[in-house]
Amino acid sequence: MTSAPAWAWAVFTLTAAGGQTMRNALQRDLTDSLGAACATFVRFLFGCPFSLLFLAAACAIVGAPPPTPDARALLLIATAAALQIAATALMLVSMRERSFLIVTALLKTEAAQIVVFGLVFMGEPATPPLALGVLSATFGVLALSLPDPAAALRGGAPWRPIFYGLASAALFGVSTVCYREGVLALGGGSFVVAAATELVLGLVLQTALILLYLSVFDRGGLSAILAHWRESLSAGLIGAFATLFWFLAFALESAPRVRTLALIEILFAQMVTRRMFAQKTGAREWLGVAMLVAGVAAVLNGG
Repeated sequence: MTSAPAWAWAVFTLTAAGGQTMRNALQRDLTDSLGAACATFVRFLFGCPFSLLFLAAACAIVGAPPPTPDARALLLIATAAALQIAATALMLVSMRERSFLIVTALLKTEAAQIVVFGLVFMGEPATPPLALGVLSATFGVLALSLPDPAAALRGGAPWRPIFYGLASAALFGVSTVCYREGVLALGGGSFVVAAATELVLGLVLQTALILLYLSVFDRGGLSAILAHWRESLSAGLIGAFATLFWFLAFALESAPRVRTLALIEILFAQMVTRRMFAQKTGAREWLGVAMLVAGVAAVLNGG
């Protein structure tokens, strides 16, 4: 594959995280009219056409055709795509149990779980600095995101949504590892074309699975999605854009480093929220910020 500057993966990751934040905001606006499940499906259904445009543009700019996937690459991408849908479904089920904050925080354990999955499934060991950096950043995110522990205990521990949230994070983690291995398995002369090819393959499969599900189990949801196609186009475009940059980052760097750097978006969101609502930052939040920054710094410095 063509080479890229050593810092390129970090730029791709931050771009993907920013795009993901924008996509989430667009999907949030669609939730009231479509419901959580159909609003989530929008990113796959309407992202698929844009993925084809991205691939065509990448091939034209680079001057190289898409790589022909072998059986291993297809299996990895298909597994990742299916697991991503399953993880999203578990996330929605857990949030339906009315523990949004806890589930959101638990989903951020994905980076730590990826280290384990990369070692178990792909034989990709983590250096001690990387493992410590991932754990530090993950615990920092938990400190920033989880509600007050004493209040949570007084209200009763919502164990079922916690289980669903951890399971969702685990599936997202395995999906991420498979996507990382999938883009490497595609090979080819350009990592940009390989990433765009993986985007097309993943979204085509996800679109087919979702359309099959909706046509059999939720035709009303399919009709509602089609009725809101104008609003959904933006979510699909931004979603495909963000996913392409995730794959570009995965083509250059290991999944734990990419996902750990992506956790910095929590810090940005936290800063904006504090400023908008003039809330004071307590000792637990300051500790979380310190652990997150330290973890990301360790990862960026070759962890």
